[in-house]
Amino acid sequence: MSFTLHDTNASLVAIAILFSFPANGQTVNPPPTNVAGVPVNYDEALAAGYRLPDPLVLANGKAVRDAKTWRDKRRPEIVRLFEENQFGRSPGRPQGMSFDVFDKGTPALNETAIRRQVTIYFSPDKAGPKMDLLIYLPAESRERVPVLLNLSFTANASAIDDPGIKIGEIWSRDKKRVPAGRPTNFGRLNVAPFLAQGIGVATVYYGDIDPDFDGGIPYGVRRLYLKPGQTEPAPGEWGSIAAWAWGLSRAMDYLETDAGVDAKRVALMGVSRLGKTVLWAGAHDTRFAMVIASCSGEGGAALSRRNYGETIKHLNVRFGYQFCANYNKFGDNVDQFPVDSHMLLALIAPRPLLLQTGDKDMWSDPKGEFLAAVAAGPVYRLLGKQGLDTDQMPAAGQTLMHSIGYHMHVGGHGTVPSDWDQFLRFMQMHLQSSK
Repeated sequence: MSFTLHDTNASLVAIAILFSFPANGQTVNPPPTNVAGVPVNYDEALAAGYRLPDPLVLANGKAVRDAKTWRDKRRPEIVRLFEENQFGRSPGRPQGMSFDVFDKGTPALNETAIRRQVTIYFSPDKAGPKMDLLIYLPAESRERVPVLLNLSFTANASAIDDPGIKIGEIWSRDKKRVPAGRPTNFGRLNVAPFLAQGIGVATVYYGDIDPDFDGGIPYGVRRLYLKPGQTEPAPGEWGSIAAWAWGLSRAMDYLETDAGVDAKRVALMGVSRLGKTVLWAGAHDTRFAMVIASCSGEGGAALSRRNYGETIKHLNVRFGYQFCANYNKFGDNVDQFPVDSHMLLALIAPRPLLLQTGDKDMWSDPKGEFLAAVAAGPVYRLLGKQGLDTDQMPAAGQTLMHSIGYHMHVGGHGTVPSDWDQFLRFMQMHLQSSK
């Protein structure tokens, strides 16, 4: 299956088509050599020869030799560089935020789960931006449980087959809020295996936080923070990805209040642009215990300096609204980009990180994601954790699971059912180690 994306609405339709089928059932056609007027390289010989910034060298040139220097000096430096040059600065917790737990604990899914639903209001204005958080906790659990928090392309009622879920709204192709439909294959979550192993599952629709289209600022959370006279964020302020990540932190604000949730054991999961989002959310908010990023590609886990598949310039041209305006500086000057994806991954250290890719998803550069994980390894080791411990990329299906994990299925972009088995295994390995 191949497609060319020209605008955001078309991209969401294409993603929907892609995720509606198992990745290993796709027809793989030759990838395009030009996307949106920007050349695409798939020649490994042309992807070599780059030099990565060292995550363990301070801005003043001094080496980072201990965990304290990393934590107190180098890590904050790298966070600021990503804020200023890629994702943009975002605000903290809003003072006027409130939680409406309108479903306080209903038996669901054949009584295997307790369902909670929460509307998180981002401001005192109840008519303003808000998001609905859906949570399932194991029915038989008598103690706080770890939770997988999923950032979804679909509304909650479309993700799980449960008639008790609030219908909610989604953004239509003509940029209007419309009622969500009931579950389809696209974006559907199978929560049963997690519940059976004592792990809760929560999900939120990313469009509740900020729309995924150019010109969406008046309709999302970012409009609440525009200064007088501003119609869009300043060049170093947040794009949509940072807004979606901010929304995940607001979900965590609620989870910290839920008596059934162990907020010290919350893992994030997202696919594609939402894979980029969970990486930034986990890097920026250290309350998240784990990050699982699926096919995050350029702007996520794939190395920008490799010039393979999608590039910064592709993102600038097609999805510039997802990033801060300063990111545009590096489309033709990637060598001047002060960071790269291995440094984004390093910001998650020492917490567990799992990267999931597909061996036919060349656009997202699965090898570039692997090499970034290798390059993040020294930071994990400095903090007493285990990196991938190899520089030899494994074949599809040969999963590496340490503090950094790498799993590549046979097929294309997105997840297949067997990937979720690996996500569950990774959570059990790191968040249920006593069992």
